[in-house]
Amino acid sequence: MITLVRRATAFCVLGAALTACGTTAAEVAPRPAPSATAPSSSASRTPAPTLAPGPAGLTPVFEHGPRTDGTTHGEQDGTRDGKLIALTFDADMTADQGPRAASGERFDNPQLIAALRKLKVPATVFMTGRWAEEYPDEARSIGRDRQFEIANHSYSHYAYTDDCYGLPTVAEDDMRADLERAYTAFEKAGVPNPMPYFRFPGGCYDKAVLKELSATGVTAVQWDVVSGDAFATDADAVTRQVLDGVRPGSVVVMHCTRSAAPVTEEVVRAVVPELRSRGYRFVKVSDLVGAANNPG
Repeated sequence: MITLVRRATAFCVLGAALTACGTTAAEVAPRPAPSATAPSSSASRTPAPTLAPGPAGLTPVFEHGPRTDGTTHGEQDGTRDGKLIALTFDADMTADQGPRAASGERFDNPQLIAALRKLKVPATVFMTGRWAEEYPDEARSIGRDRQFEIANHSYSHYAYTDDCYGLPTVAEDDMRADLERAYTAFEKAGVPNPMPYFRFPGGCYDKAVLKELSATGVTAVQWDVVSGDAFATDADAVTRQVLDGVRPGSVVVMHCTRSAAPVTEEVVRAVVPELRSRGYRFVKVSDLVGAANNPG
């Protein structure tokens, strides 16, 4: 579950397309990931689970939870024990897409969030700071709903490596600032408890990046199931890809952007009841990380 080399899947193509159209480390950044240290004073939550640093103190990388058929970690609606799975949704918006949003393009998907609420599916939203600035009311609503958790997807959605499918890149000296700027945007939007989890734009990283971010205390979160919802128009095909790929402990990557992933809501409505019928229970990434830390 901990990988210290660059992992890139077909999903990374999304980064180029979007541009074109835990234990805290020994050193501490100016302000570490907020939930890595303590819960917000306005909530009674305990600190979010993180992975221990990797070799030489590198930022740990989480890809999936335990491959077991049962667990004591429960879904918030109290359903029976079962095989855990986490649906994650990237709320992508790059730093330079403001004019497109101003012209009417929608980078949000409130209908998807409403569907998750109706289906009582816990989920983790990996949000860029720029998205939170564009949709502060939605960011605040998601962040204050205990069915969900918000994690960091960078401020700019610019790549942290220089070979990430055509994405503009963040200079190494600016990486921590870019990550921190996203947390600042969440705070300004009124998100009370952003998680100490970070998803690399495009899924691209290398050892140098893991070293650069080690002082922030975040756990990097990747995935083991690519939904294929980015720019897809065939909901049935995406549904099949998810259903064929999931295993106990899976982290599924999907998207919370109407313009870039128009069929995701339809896919969720199909996938959720089918996976429940197969004995899966939906949890947040924090539940999977916690289960990985306490496999017994």
